[in-house]
Amino acid sequence: MESHSLIDIRAAFPQLSIDLKYATADNLTGQPIYSGAHCLLHADAAQALSESINIASVAGYRLLILDAYRPPEAQAILWRACPNQDYVAPLSRGSNHSRGTALDVTLIDEQGRIVDMGTGFDEMSELSHPYHPAVAIQAQRNRLMLNAIMLAGGFTGIATEWWHFELPDSENYPLIADLFSCHSASQAENVTQ
Repeated sequence: MESHSLIDIRAAFPQLSIDLKYATADNLTGQPIYSGAHCLLHADAAQALSESINIASVAGYRLLILDAYRPPEAQAILWRACPNQDYVAPLSRGSNHSRGTALDVTLIDEQGRIVDMGTGFDEMSELSHPYHPAVAIQAQRNRLMLNAIMLAGGFTGIATEWWHFELPDSENYPLIADLFSCHSASQAENVTQ
């Protein structure tokens, strides 16, 4: 598995909507982390994403990508903002985003609206767990639909974030060095929590 087998998702799948949250201030740090909106995935994950795109279309939805490949430098910034391994992979393990095999995603309905999932992206709490009983029934159904679409494409979810999906064997892929720059750690450390 070549570490630089990354695909530009924006070019490969023009039908996708992309809103890379870490290129904006709309994330848990409250500041942009990425210096640009580069949306990259390993070729194997891009193949699974292609299947999920088709399945979402059949179900009457489109996918909205919130994050994909994440430079290790960005992972370090996120760890400093939220040093809780339930939600952010510790640097010693490395993130599957930094392997190019994970993505954060939600659904858009046929009217072009983002589907209600009960919490926002990057809400690092138990309410973000895929099957939390305090989440409204319709939001639970929406999470189940997203989960079904992504699993049918070949991804697997995690127990703490409804938006996170990765290839089942992600830990077998190498971490990929920083392929694009991040804002300095000192800028991103001015976090209001």
